[in-house]
Amino acid sequence: MTKPLVMVRSLKKYFPHQSQSIKAVNDISFDIFPGETLGLVGESGCGKSTIGKCIIKLEEASSGEIHFDGLAIQNLRGKSLRAFRRQTGVIFQDPYASLNPRMTAGDIITEPLKVHKLGNRQARLKTLLNLVGLPLSSIGRFPHEFSGGQRQRIGIARALAAEPRFILCDEPISSLDVSVQAQIINLLKNLQEEMGLTYLFIAHDLRIVRYLSTRVAVMYLGHIVEIAPTQTLYKEPQHPYTQALLSAIPIPDPEAEKKRRRVILQGEVPSPLDPPKGCPFSTRCPVATPLCYHVTPKLQQIGEGHFAACHLLKNEPKHEEVVQGAGLTKYQCTPTHDTVKDVESGL
Repeated sequence: MTKPLVMVRSLKKYFPHQSQSIKAVNDISFDIFPGETLGLVGESGCGKSTIGKCIIKLEEASSGEIHFDGLAIQNLRGKSLRAFRRQTGVIFQDPYASLNPRMTAGDIITEPLKVHKLGNRQARLKTLLNLVGLPLSSIGRFPHEFSGGQRQRIGIARALAAEPRFILCDEPISSLDVSVQAQIINLLKNLQEEMGLTYLFIAHDLRIVRYLSTRVAVMYLGHIVEIAPTQTLYKEPQHPYTQALLSAIPIPDPEAEKKRRRVILQGEVPSPLDPPKGCPFSTRCPVATPLCYHVTPKLQQIGEGHFAACHLLKNEPKHEEVVQGAGLTKYQCTPTHDTVKDVESGL
């Protein structure tokens, strides 16, 4: 079996806030395999970006383990930490704020080469500009002289400069025009195929995630509530929150749009300072039971590579083992609540 490039186990990240703690990420486990794209979706503030930053050590985890190519990154120091950082890159959300306005495009792109003391910088710079579709005349220009899409191409070139294996894509297209979004997504897909890159793709647009991702994990209030191969998740969503998200995606056929059933969630997302007991989604779930308000459900296997955390999925534990490819506990499960059947017709 293929070994995961990234292994996350029981990850927690809490931020101190006065006398309390913000539980941004709460006991998360998953794997990311070489050459795949794991899409990570959920509402703003659910912990998506925090997970990504912990993986590349922009944030230190409060507890848990993160392994990159078999190495526990929390133990890396000095040269080993620098070697790890060379294997990772990041594409930020805001192409305007993420580029130093006082540096030229050439200096921005080659900065990782200087940090890691890599040679042939000018030759590498020309190669990178060609990869991301920017002319050589871009080298001496400043960020304010570029459009939003061009700035993001500069950010992508910078992320690729040191030839990383893993790239965190932290909502890289959310601030771009729709016409430009498609260009950047196609660029990322082509680069992955050409260079064998592995992505953690964080986004809130489920249509884009479906196009780019191999598997998708859905987050709510610091928890992963469902994770599955992309086509499985979109055709057979099992968690009520996933069903609600997918039912909100518009479809182009007006007649089909009229007939489809939407899941309307009531109330607001609870504060991570005071999350609800039991299931994190219980206060908004349309099918919550008394058990949901007292016991936190665990991710359970309900199909090939498909896991969901819901008490309404009847489970009969046979054995507990780490499932290759998921990093989760394996169960035999049978769904007991309806899925959103009309989602498939519109996606």
